[in-house]
Amino acid sequence: MKNPATPPFPEPRPVADRGPDALNAQILGVEHWSLLAARGALWQEIFSRTGTFLAIVSASVVALSLMVQATGFGQNFRVIASLVLPLVLLVGLSTYTRLLEADLEDLWLVIGMNRLRHAYLDLLPGLEPYFVTGYHDDWASLLQTYGFGRRIGVLHLFGGSAVIVGVVNSMISGVIAVVIATICGAADWLQIVTGVMVAVFVAFILISTFVKRLRRFRREFVPRFPKPAAD
Repeated sequence: MKNPATPPFPEPRPVADRGPDALNAQILGVEHWSLLAARGALWQEIFSRTGTFLAIVSASVVALSLMVQATGFGQNFRVIASLVLPLVLLVGLSTYTRLLEADLEDLWLVIGMNRLRHAYLDLLPGLEPYFVTGYHDDWASLLQTYGFGRRIGVLHLFGGSAVIVGVVNSMISGVIAVVIATICGAADWLQIVTGVMVAVFVAFILISTFVKRLRRFRREFVPRFPKPAAD
């Protein structure tokens, strides 16, 4: 029995009767949430892979430290270090490669969300004052979205997890070079010079790879909704 004090709620109209704008907004909203979920999963993978690699590095350093306390910097330590550290470096390089690709995938997801916001403004132009992120898909609008309304430079991208992993990989490469030079019986000054040179060289290679991939992305990407020059 229906309660007379409760006003009857109207039956929902079919989607076809809501008009094309309502249907478009619904479809765009579903797509926006899909991109947000994909971006959240991507960032979870980035944090997970970075944390796993750093945990492996920490465990390897602790293990080698315990071995030094037990046996000293003898031949056994050098042999084991020359076997363990390259494996850690291999994990680090694979992690760096995946993080680099993940950053580019994140760029594509941001492009998609910027395009969706552009579509929202096509439906309701009055929403523009409420957006703090970009609603065009050109490079400046992408940086605006990453900065949450602030204009940021390209250097913002160098503060990500890929750069941290790259720095650690460079240091591990230098340590491996020092261990190999020690096994070969090189002088102390030559060991230090070799380690520094290898670390700098690896860092240069990793940074060059990052810059080349970013330049390739910008060169191949064609915006569909660029920001007007007057803005």
